Amino acid sequence: MALQISATNPEHPALLLELPWHLPLEDWPEEYLVPLPRGISRHVVRYSRAGDEVIAVKELAERPALREYDMLRDLDRLGIPSVDPLAVVTGRIDDSGAPLESVLVTRHLGGSMPYRSMFETTMRPATMHRLMDALAVLLVRLHLAGFAWGDCSLSNTLFRRDAGAYAAYLVDAETGDLHPQLSSGQRDYDLDLARVNISGELLDLEASGALHPSVDPIEFGMEICARYRGLWDELTRASVYPNGKYHYIERRIRRLNDLGFDVAEMQIEHASNGDTVSFVPKVVDAGHHQRQLLRLTGLDTEENQARRLLNDLESWMATQDDYAPGDPLGARPEVLAHRWVREVFRPTVRAVPLELRGAMDPAEIYHQLLEHRWYMSERAQHDIGIETAVEDYIENILPKASKTLQPTAE
Repeated sequence: MALQISATNPEHPALLLELPWHLPLEDWPEEYLVPLPRGISRHVVRYSRAGDEVIAVKELAERPALREYDMLRDLDRLGIPSVDPLAVVTGRIDDSGAPLESVLVTRHLGGSMPYRSMFETTMRPATMHRLMDALAVLLVRLHLAGFAWGDCSLSNTLFRRDAGAYAAYLVDAETGDLHPQLSSGQRDYDLDLARVNISGELLDLEASGALHPSVDPIEFGMEICARYRGLWDELTRASVYPNGKYHYIERRIRRLNDLGFDVAEMQIEHASNGDTVSFVPKVVDAGHHQRQLLRLTGLDTEENQARRLLNDLESWMATQDDYAPGDPLGARPEVLAHRWVREVFRPTVRAVPLELRGAMDPAEIYHQLLEHRWYMSERAQHDIGIETAVEDYIENILPKASKTLQPTAE
């Protein structure tokens, strides 16, 4: 059988041909590898380079490799946070002509970390709560899209910083299935697997001495269930309001937006006696603030980052002479937003030396600077300018933080 590369982009096969597919993945020479932290996997996984891109290469049998490749492409079309599939390589043979396993190639998620590398220094319980929040949001988004994961765990997830919180990305879709809609039993099965897997992973960390002494692995396994159910209920429950109280519906929509979700369709029913109105969010999609920021500025960020940047953008807009909401002679929001990117966002981020940024992307750097300015202003009891905050952040905060940040390979 000849070597065959099925790829999502015409450029990828040519770049991938330079890699040593005639060798088992665990025997690849160092010159082809990129030293990035790897999570636990049932398969051999290595990071390598294809042109300017860092890629993750996973060795597995041909059928599951092709299936996972197709599944990741489906999740990408649905807008689910997951690794980006680039190619499947089949028909591999070694120098003696013996067959080798196929490989799945995905794009490395810049600035992301597997959970074990995050526990190299003892993680505080508050940070672990944020990880559970991120994983619960990911699982809810998967279930709303009709995806039954079948193996939800910390090991099968990558985490990225997101404005003081974390965003979770699915890494392993090998056991997953897409359906038009999931039943309660399918969701409960996924949730119970998550509880068992997470408790087991944390017990592992406890045995190695990498877990904070106040953390109970069993309780944290239960926590993912509680956080998932609370979020699922908020997103899908029917609400009954007194007739005429339509602002209650708007309040509910705003609450969903604050959680990062859009209401794409609503079902509103009046009771026969006219006294009550029932409201059901029919289709709920995630990324409300992400899409709003992307539409206004072209910046593609995580959800919490987008919320923080939008707040800063709105505050800045209010200081502009041509800002006149509702006035046809005033500047359009898109025009002001692009001016903010050009005059505020980019110069501020560029003021931070590239070598001190570590794995933080521009949106996370800007968020950190806003946080630092707020703390400085609180201490000084008056507003501190962003330039002053940037100087102090570079001099006093980044040198310490950069020692603990994972270096990015991109």
